[in-house]
Amino acid sequence: MLRWVLLALFISLCAIAEAQKKKGKTQTAPLSKGWGKNIKWVKSYEEGLSEIAKSQKPLMVIHHLDNCPHSKALKEAFVADKAIQIMAKEDFIMLNVVEETGDKNLAPDGYYVPRILFVDPALTVRADIVGQHSDRLYAYGPDDMEHLAANMKKAKLLLHSEL
Repeated sequence: MLRWVLLALFISLCAIAEAQKKKGKTQTAPLSKGWGKNIKWVKSYEEGLSEIAKSQKPLMVIHHLDNCPHSKALKEAFVADKAIQIMAKEDFIMLNVVEETGDKNLAPDGYYVPRILFVDPALTVRADIVGQHSDRLYAYGPDDMEHLAANMKKAKLLLHSEL
């Protein structure tokens, strides 16, 4: 009898261990990647394009690298700016990417990071919405949050005035 109890206990422990192992494997990093947990993020550029067609909101694409000090500084400033967080949550489809997309339109002046581009519901990358740097048109730094907020407002206004 004791043998059967021990066998049942052993099988139960193995099942629990296997379930925890699977649970650990299926958990993925949140899509926000630290850019704003209250914002709905899309998984891919293709999903973002699909969402902007449905919602008629512009897509904001943030290209960054996890180990880049400039990306980390921009992320901290982006998260700390409440107005930007609210606009990102309410007025945009949001995507942050570490891997480059296949769309060369998302790198009009190069593959540097961090860079932020806007795509309107007509699936046009807005090359006219740029940052403050002449050598990296779509680059933003932690001191550029006011300019980024203005560009986000511009993306919303252009959307409504052009469509």
